[in-house]
Amino acid sequence: MMKWLVSIVVVCSTAAGWCQTADTIVVLKSKREMQLLSGGKVLRTYKVALGSEPVGAKHFQGDHRTPEGVYRIDFRNEHSQYYKALHVSYPNAADRAYAAKFHNAAGGDIMIHGLPKAYAFVGAAHRLHDWTDGCVAVTDEEMDEIWRLVPAGVRVEIKP
Repeated sequence: MMKWLVSIVVVCSTAAGWCQTADTIVVLKSKREMQLLSGGKVLRTYKVALGSEPVGAKHFQGDHRTPEGVYRIDFRNEHSQYYKALHVSYPNAADRAYAAKFHNAAGGDIMIHGLPKAYAFVGAAHRLHDWTDGCVAVTDEEMDEIWRLVPAGVRVEIKP
């Protein structure tokens, strides 16, 4: 006897003329989790990989940490070196001021993205290690879903 488990999540139907989009992204670094929210309700939750030095906030360029704070998705890059990328507006004014106090650069190019093209075959196993330079990484399939749900301008909260 065969049993089938089918899970269907419909958050967007352009044919029917409606689409639910996220208005907030919350990254919980300690849980390696990213949530997409709309009106305070969780639409989707994803397991993620972070910067290779995941504990603590990003302070300087090259520290391999994922930032902590409140940002925005300021642009989308469909032709990234990774599978699609949503650019996070790091560094903000406070991040730049902190780095300047130590005569250092805050860095930048923090993204939510899929896998590098050459490693797409790794899939969900990429989450076994934190491997980015400070970005938040998901599988390519997850990135396709996130791409549909997250427009530019969405608030991003990255928490310890």
